Amino acid sequence: MASNIFKGLGIALITPFHADGTIDYTALKRIVEYQIDNGADFLCILATTSETPCLDAAEREAIRNFVVSVNQGRLPILMGCGGNNTHAVVQELKNANLKGIDGILSVCPYYNKPSQEGLYRHFKMIADNSPLPVVLYNVPGRTGINMLPETTLRLANDCENIIAIKEACGSLEQVDEIIKNKPDRFDVLSGDDALTFQMIASGAAGVISVIGNALPKEFSRMIRLEFKGEYEPARKIHHNFTELYSLLFVDGNPAGVKALLHEMGFIENELRLPLVPTRVTTLQKMAAILKEMRI
Repeated sequence: MASNIFKGLGIALITPFHADGTIDYTALKRIVEYQIDNGADFLCILATTSETPCLDAAEREAIRNFVVSVNQGRLPILMGCGGNNTHAVVQELKNANLKGIDGILSVCPYYNKPSQEGLYRHFKMIADNSPLPVVLYNVPGRTGINMLPETTLRLANDCENIIAIKEACGSLEQVDEIIKNKPDRFDVLSGDDALTFQMIASGAAGVISVIGNALPKEFSRMIRLEFKGEYEPARKIHHNFTELYSLLFVDGNPAGVKALLHEMGFIENELRLPLVPTRVTTLQKMAAILKEMRI
């Protein structure tokens, strides 16, 4: 029976680009090493924050191979593999080179808005055909459909290799219902940086984080303090990040965190259309917070 190895601070890795739009592998290596050296517990590649919809198949394969090569097995790697065509996702899983990958993150089907039964059958078919453990990803703000707790719990109980859910529904009540009723081998991971403190206090096993790209040491410290039951110092770190949480997403993701990483000297501030860089006013506010935090 599969168990969840994706606990603590997971990083939803960005894809850095040069000014000409090509992938900046030097910057990507720098960021991966930065995560490994500063408290990350696992890496999540080729998901929303990676701008995956704007990467072609060859680029996705190249990024996967590159991150696996840089990582050298030091951290577990969770790889995005999802979509709204169940058959196509299954075929991708069957044909993909998964060497060096430890699990699959699969998002709820978007745009076609399936029923709860459709969601169950979609993920069950993926689980039945995946050679790796599967982490579900519920993000109704992007997909247009919310996977309800009863569907999540049904999948958790029926599919041994579905090991966790990245929950970004925005409802702590929904998160509590899953945590209260889930099997022991199944975990909940926060998919929302701003709710991570509260979700871990409620029993979540970690987070797949956007802000962790830029501030892994600080964010991982908050999580580790909570795991030890030291909520007061953890809460202080959480409150230090409150304004930054909203600024990171006000102009879309990953525009905010890319601006932050650019300000820190890691990357060029480049995205692929239809995404565009964050507004100057937003960047100025983030830069002021960084200065206050002495980062």
